[in-house]
Amino acid sequence: MENEITFESRIQLQELQSSVKAVKAELAKVIVGQKNVANLLLTALFAQGHVLLEGVPGVAKTISAKLLAQTMEVDFKRVQFTPDLMPSDVLGTSIFNLKTSEFEFKKGPIFSNIVLADEINRAPAKTQAALFEVMEERQVSMDGNVYSLEAPYMIVATQNPIEQEGTYRLPEAQLDRFLFKINVEYPNLDEEIEIISKEHQYAGEKMAQVLSSLTREQIVKYQALISQVIVEEHLIQYIAQIVLNTRSNPFLYMGASPRASIAILNASKAYAAINGRDFVTPDDIKYIALPVLKHRVIVSPEREMEGLSADQIIGEIIQVTEIPK
Repeated sequence: MENEITFESRIQLQELQSSVKAVKAELAKVIVGQKNVANLLLTALFAQGHVLLEGVPGVAKTISAKLLAQTMEVDFKRVQFTPDLMPSDVLGTSIFNLKTSEFEFKKGPIFSNIVLADEINRAPAKTQAALFEVMEERQVSMDGNVYSLEAPYMIVATQNPIEQEGTYRLPEAQLDRFLFKINVEYPNLDEEIEIISKEHQYAGEKMAQVLSSLTREQIVKYQALISQVIVEEHLIQYIAQIVLNTRSNPFLYMGASPRASIAILNASKAYAAINGRDFVTPDDIKYIALPVLKHRVIVSPEREMEGLSADQIIGEIIQVTEIPK
């Protein structure tokens, strides 16, 4: 018909949703509860971001990262960060080849798709700084050469917030390169009982139950889809206002940078997509803003002495910031 109205076709997210559901089901075979952790890990994966998992020993930080990699047909490497770890142990080093009489670059464990940086705060500043370029630019510069990393690429780091002996606090520049900081909490009573029951039932076979549900090609395709998710102009203003409010808040010594605004935008789009929507809602932004912002701000010393945390202050900022019409 001449006057027929045509609508722009929306992006197809059913396959992405099915894949996310399958990955969550595989993770649930071993990980009890921790639904928020699974949601944010998958959001970070599709938003092409890195994650810092923080929690006391024994709450499944390391196993969550390992199992996430196990649900995907990708390369996985684990680096145990220790005080004597050198940058070359992570990035790689040049080795002289006697046959060719030339130096050859031997790639380190950082050259993988999913990298687990276990107890990252146990390595000294020099080794931590070796990750700056990798995390931001997905490349390693060594001996005048630049080596690019294959997509998908994600670093999942863990740290224990309680123990301070033999640890090196992560610099703000490195914290800013993590998309999310996720607090891994203790399980409740029912979850604790389920954890014990599963351990009793499966003993050492539990890890073998987790199967691959995602291919490398699928992940790259889904990451490209995320960029097509719609964000209305007033929601872009909302993101900017939340971040701006962290800079003017009297309880914060340092607010968030524009990198935080971009992180909220990209993570909100990814979170909307894995929930089957091709548009971002204010609730997506509210959910994403806390794990994006809480490690990018510094609480003023006076308020910290009063017991105020970054989580509480950021939560209040999100709550009082009005959504532009």
